[in-house]
Amino acid sequence: MIRVATLNANGIRAAVRRGFGEWLAARDCDLVAIQELRCPVAELPELPGYHLAYEPGTLPGRNGVAVLSKVPPLAVRAGIGRRAFDHEGRYLEVDLDLDGWRLTVASLYVPKGGRADELDRRRYEHKLRFVRALRPHLTETRRRAQAAGREYLVMGDINVAHTRQDLRNATANTRQVGFLPEEREWFGSLVSPRTLVDVVRAVHPQAQGPYSWWRWGPGPFERDVGWRIDYHLATPPLARAAVTAVTDKESDYASRMSDHAPVVVEYAAAKRHVGTADGPHLS
Repeated sequence: MIRVATLNANGIRAAVRRGFGEWLAARDCDLVAIQELRCPVAELPELPGYHLAYEPGTLPGRNGVAVLSKVPPLAVRAGIGRRAFDHEGRYLEVDLDLDGWRLTVASLYVPKGGRADELDRRRYEHKLRFVRALRPHLTETRRRAQAAGREYLVMGDINVAHTRQDLRNATANTRQVGFLPEEREWFGSLVSPRTLVDVVRAVHPQAQGPYSWWRWGPGPFERDVGWRIDYHLATPPLARAAVTAVTDKESDYASRMSDHAPVVVEYAAAKRHVGTADGPHLS
């Protein structure tokens, strides 16, 4: 069994002050994807027991993605191969082997995009350009991983609620960035039973949520008025091995590590690999 999590830390130094280290030790995750570390390399807090692969980007105080793992990565690659975006610190992938699984694991932070009005149109267009460039990269990386006998797992803050199940007030947010038709259509183009599977939704097909983000400030968190925008997207053999999928929502507002909560999935160990044209499968 491997325990895998993703968290938008909203500043790793602040998250550690608020209890991220204690959560990590108690949860005993094998692998954690982190987004929005917003921290220079020299100032990264120590997280004992883990190897850290980090892509900070070059925008001071913004973005940054990382993968924490109990085993050292075999390879590390940053960026989606587009000069317009790779300085922003939004994508990092590692190869590693865990409990029988040969994995390529990515930490991803998609731009939020601001509000869907004229004042924030520039930010929204930037988001659209990024996701359009991201899609072929995900396809290429998935195929390359599978050709090498690896499963592909993309985790992170994708800043899109895919369906009405993924946010509390869908009708009130139909014109809100993060739930616009073209964003939802783009997300839908990423997932299918043969390519990448939304693991949490596969485990909880009928559930409302579970949400992973709530606005700061009193009210939304307590009333669970949230959005599900943090995902595990996995190639089918790994997705089928998911045993549990939960959001570690804190018990009260004062205990929050971030405006996001960790999304944690437990995957059964790979019993053995059977080589096929589609990559390794459980048997």
